[in-house]
Amino acid sequence: MDLNNKIALVTGGASGLGQATVEAYVKNGAKVVILDINEEKAKEHIQNLGDDNVMFISTDIMKEDPVINAVEKIKERFGSLHIAVNCAGTGYPGRILGKDEPHPLDAFQFIINLNLVGTFNVMRLAAELMDKNEPDEKGEKGVIINTASIAGIEGQIGQSAYSASKAGVIGLTITAARDLARHAIRVCTIAPGIFDTPLMQLAPDKIREPLLESTQFPHRFGMPNEFADLAVHIVENSYLNGETIRLDSGMRMKPR
Repeated sequence: MDLNNKIALVTGGASGLGQATVEAYVKNGAKVVILDINEEKAKEHIQNLGDDNVMFISTDIMKEDPVINAVEKIKERFGSLHIAVNCAGTGYPGRILGKDEPHPLDAFQFIINLNLVGTFNVMRLAAELMDKNEPDEKGEKGVIINTASIAGIEGQIGQSAYSASKAGVIGLTITAARDLARHAIRVCTIAPGIFDTPLMQLAPDKIREPLLESTQFPHRFGMPNEFADLAVHIVENSYLNGETIRLDSGMRMKPR
């Protein structure tokens, strides 16, 4: 699918990997809608990229009605939707049994709701609008890209909630691709390694250095624009479907 003149939504598009994806899609001629709760950051990006190219909708992706309303606003302004990229998510550090008490159940439920249920919520409602598109010259109606993590494959100590949520996203990938095949909608997942996002830049050296040691070549953290480059390629390569792609320089996490 050619990005030029296409309509895309990006959850978590106000920062980090989502922000880089928004910028890359606009550069390639797409109109992008940011679904996020960080209105201040989103407005900064709109000023830089132009309100003709980027729209912001404050959206809690964990709830049904806000996402229904967001998709309806996209339909009202642009008339269609071709691409959905799910970047919204977060983690929670905590062992199943900590020094003083078990892992808080509400924290586990929140991470699952945001990272997994939120992704599914956006995916299903975006697909409904994509299905109304006329197929393009390659027969496609839409593309959905979800964000997992290498933690969904080999989670570390203290990552139970995050790893479980991202493993769920990976598990959704082939199932969603099969569900949506008859609607001419492709689904892929990116599983990033450690990326040099603002959050990682704040981490102390004792956290950063062991992670950096596990990278292979290139021996560094990933850059958000490299995630965005892959998000562009997935859209453009019509034979990519049902696949979870590790983007991690070949790193394999040590158990501790």
